[in-house]
Amino acid sequence: MRAVLQRVLKADLKVDGKEISRINSGLVIFLGVGKGDSESDCEKLALKISKLRIFEDENGKMNLSIKEKEGDILLVSQFTLYADCSHGNRPSFIEAERPGNADNLYKYMQKCLQNQEINVKMGVFGADMKINVLNDGPVTILLDSKCI
Repeated sequence: MRAVLQRVLKADLKVDGKEISRINSGLVIFLGVGKGDSESDCEKLALKISKLRIFEDENGKMNLSIKEKEGDILLVSQFTLYADCSHGNRPSFIEAERPGNADNLYKYMQKCLQNQEINVKMGVFGADMKINVLNDGPVTILLDSKCI
């Protein structure tokens, strides 16, 4: 399972011109589910995300977690994180999980993050989403559940 975390001042997500989710200070997390990923991958990532000290304290140092900052998360499913661009110019997504299993793990990730006492807003699985993000920093972190 792969996650791209972006620290944001605010973000909103629309589908067909209708606002679905909005957050203020927090994280936008793009989540890719790969073949063979399981609930334990969600649990490991959620714990790591909840403890990452990537928010500034009163001295301007990245020393606070999202929980300490009382920030929100906008969680967005993104199978393209499993793009293989090693051959030719058209990415292959063969390593991405099938939609049914990926959707289940996406929803389970929301529960895991909520179990860490973090407010989580969602995108719409499989939809064509338009996401406005005001990056803070910018701070962008890549996580892979196989490497934590």
